[in-house]
Amino acid sequence: MNSRGPTNSPCSTAALMPQSAPPVSRSVVKPRSSIARICTEAFAAITNVRSWWSGEIDGPTGALGAEFTYRYQDIHRSTQQITELVPGRRIAWHVTDSYLDFVEDKAEWIGTDITFDIAPAADGAEVRFTHVGLVPEQPCFDQCSPAWNFYIGTSLRNRISTGRGEPNEKETV
Repeated sequence: MNSRGPTNSPCSTAALMPQSAPPVSRSVVKPRSSIARICTEAFAAITNVRSWWSGEIDGPTGALGAEFTYRYQDIHRSTQQITELVPGRRIAWHVTDSYLDFVEDKAEWIGTDITFDIAPAADGAEVRFTHVGLVPEQPCFDQCSPAWNFYIGTSLRNRISTGRGEPNEKETV
């Protein structure tokens, strides 16, 4: 259950999980089709990053070894290398470059890992998101956690369950 209550999504999501900590939010939902199909749909949605994460995204987001760059205005830029792609089960990105305008250490994300683990659950499937290396002691944690909670717990969950994520509208300059 999330702050908005139960949903009809086929996947539950455990949003931002600092290392060795319980999930910040979790949604428990019922399946609409077979569990294997739900896991496959979740994997496809996660790798279609543009459909649920806001900002400009350059590069392929679904190929092992590929790199893509995320940029939101002049506030946040990061480059992720896709280090694991196990269809229906796991996706991992390693942050190779980063700039965060809103914290003192502008490169705070460099060397962190972002993982999505997809697992069958009694009521469908669960997507467990972890930003390894983003910990409460770091300045970005307080600002990044709510953003990740929205993008994973709302936008990605909706992308998986309805086919439509909720990234911010594209900005025109």
